[in-house]
Amino acid sequence: MATQHDENYPTVRVTKTVSVLPKSLNPTQKIHLSNLDRQCPLLMYVVFFYKSSAAYQNLPLDSIFSCLKSGLEETLSIWYPAAGRLSLNPSDGKLNLWCSNDGAVLVEAVTSAKIIELGDLSQYNEFFEHLAYKPDFHGNFSEMPLVVAQVTGFGCGGYSIGIGSSHSLFDGPATYDFLHAWASNSAILKQKRGTELYKPVHERGALLVKNPGITKLPESGSSATRAVAIDHLYQLIKQAMSGQTCGPDTKFGSGKLPDVGNSNLVLKTFHLSGAMIESLKSKVFGERSGSFSCSSFELLAAHLWKARTKALGVMKGSMVCLQFAVDIRKKTVPPLPEGFSGNAYVLASAALTAEELEAGSHEDIVDKIKEAKRSISNDYVIAYNQALDGPQGTLLPLNELTLVSDWTRMPFHKIDFFHGEAAYVSPLLSPIPQVAYFMQDPIDSRGVDMRIGLLPQSLNAFSHYFLTNMQ
Repeated sequence: MATQHDENYPTVRVTKTVSVLPKSLNPTQKIHLSNLDRQCPLLMYVVFFYKSSAAYQNLPLDSIFSCLKSGLEETLSIWYPAAGRLSLNPSDGKLNLWCSNDGAVLVEAVTSAKIIELGDLSQYNEFFEHLAYKPDFHGNFSEMPLVVAQVTGFGCGGYSIGIGSSHSLFDGPATYDFLHAWASNSAILKQKRGTELYKPVHERGALLVKNPGITKLPESGSSATRAVAIDHLYQLIKQAMSGQTCGPDTKFGSGKLPDVGNSNLVLKTFHLSGAMIESLKSKVFGERSGSFSCSSFELLAAHLWKARTKALGVMKGSMVCLQFAVDIRKKTVPPLPEGFSGNAYVLASAALTAEELEAGSHEDIVDKIKEAKRSISNDYVIAYNQALDGPQGTLLPLNELTLVSDWTRMPFHKIDFFHGEAAYVSPLLSPIPQVAYFMQDPIDSRGVDMRIGLLPQSLNAFSHYFLTNMQ
């Protein structure tokens, strides 16, 4: 990963590693995962940073560790799948969830580094990777804990909590609820706040493909609803393999995908204040900015799509796509139950040629995004889920595919493991680092921090095109 390196920071020394079991053991059981759950079983990490405070200046690390452990034990009693393991069904090769009470892993660590020495916490730093516990993984998911955490005491008196959870276990909103419950159950400088407003629902129910209500995947060209995002993805792969793309790595007519691998990407965070977003809206919509209905997500996604495609120099005749996650909890019929803890999102997709995208106005692109949003229905969810039932491969990075994940409704920094909000919550390197994450700015509630992985040679061009009209 060609990105900000960890310079010469002091080492992080692990002082304690324990398995954390549920306070109340649940009967062992198997939860059948949906195809949405099976897309990314690996651990996804975030690191919470809490700067030094007089409130916990004299609180020993061992006491903090004990509070986190006790809180996690209580939380795992309700969120019991998090104490389980994934299991591979030998008959069909698919993963399911074995609620086995094997537990999570909690680690205590120390470093003489000071948080202020890390600079801007919103900018990815390879040192952050040392602030999360990374269990050895040799391909056997049945041995991989589904939740791991590491609390690290800094030389300045601050702390970080690095947490990893399997994406097969929770999606973003469910992860937020799980961490909020854990923080509520951990009495670090505060009283325990009791149970959640609603209990989590772990059974996948209507999202299982074998559900009788799910129909056969419609044939291409039929009038039945199709999973447009997956159709678009196949078209992009076919286009890339035929050599109808761009870039120095493309081998025309080779039948191979261009090599724009993850290892070369730079992770960069762009700070977009509420004032900058309003400025962009005023400049691109002009006098209509007050009357044209447009969310910040729609505007920034449209702007990002145009800027990234232009910066990467995609050939004008090439098909380009914007794909983004849509929460389906209220899209299914009937809606998923309150507190549903599994993966409940599908990708929506908008497609144009690069020439159409560049020539189109922001208003036109926003309309395409709105149209893609409106297309997500119960029938779309069924078709999407069905389309994932076949063999799955690794999603290779494509210049023609812009991916967005919206975290702005999950303000992780407001989860107060300590007394007060985190200074920042940074996602670590993900399996798909080219995804653009929209995150709520902890200082400016109307602002957005956008984290994206870019090729080094395109970073300056993207910054130019993306920040145009923002100032």
